[in-house]
Amino acid sequence: MSRGSIELRDVTLAFGQGRNAVTALENLNLRVAPGEFLSILGPSGCGKSSLVNAIAGFQSPQSGELLIDGAAVTAPGSDRGVVFQQPTLFPWKTVKQNVDFGLKQRGLPRRERVEAVREILHRVGLSEFGNHYPAQLSGGMQQRVGLARVIVNRPRVMLMDEPFSALDAQTRLMMQELLLEVWTEYRMTVLFVTHDIDEAVYLGSRVAVLTRRPGKLKALFAVDLPRPRTIDALLAPEFAKLKRSCLHLVREETLGSLGQEFKPASAANAYREVFVSEETEAAV
Repeated sequence: MSRGSIELRDVTLAFGQGRNAVTALENLNLRVAPGEFLSILGPSGCGKSSLVNAIAGFQSPQSGELLIDGAAVTAPGSDRGVVFQQPTLFPWKTVKQNVDFGLKQRGLPRRERVEAVREILHRVGLSEFGNHYPAQLSGGMQQRVGLARVIVNRPRVMLMDEPFSALDAQTRLMMQELLLEVWTEYRMTVLFVTHDIDEAVYLGSRVAVLTRRPGKLKALFAVDLPRPRTIDALLAPEFAKLKRSCLHLVREETLGSLGQEFKPASAANAYREVFVSEETEAAV
């Protein structure tokens, strides 16, 4: 049976106490199917990273339920892997040792670990760099190590918090293509947080747009672009149409957080007739 479903039921997440309390997410409802690739968009400060941390088990919601395969999330676990904006590698360990760390912590036999590390380094194109240290690698290569370190543990759910934002445009596109290849092969559930609308649409099976803080579900779009996807998808009329709708929604929330009125430049407000699913309509 497929595993890796994520479900949030009226989840509220806040920080601080009393008058200094800040609510990051409020009554958020969201369902992610096993093996789905869900992109998360929203203005800065809307709780996207808080959402990742809550699902990872790093933070506990004040109210509501957060479930992985029907079981409540109470702590971090090996069923979930997290790829952060920075690779967060151990600088004193080689590439092989960094990738092997989680396997070793789980107590797997050495022969099994060696084979798993060899396979995943080949998969991400780093076979020749297994004995290098992070300082000897480019930013893109370090992020590939970070990705390999998560995938080698075969988590049911992979949580990604703006993992490619610090990379240059060409390296970023290469990493996006690599991620899609790996996801197609291993089919773990991916929840991918980004500020980049092109990235969200290009990668995702669906795109969820959150409101300004406190974050709630504003819209949920299905991305009906064929897979496997190539960079040609970025030029498709369907891509441009969905990108425009996402752009207007995110801009509306961003300007609202600044106390400014949103005045759409086109008829993109008709997005609900084309893109918004019945699930979103029921949730907002």
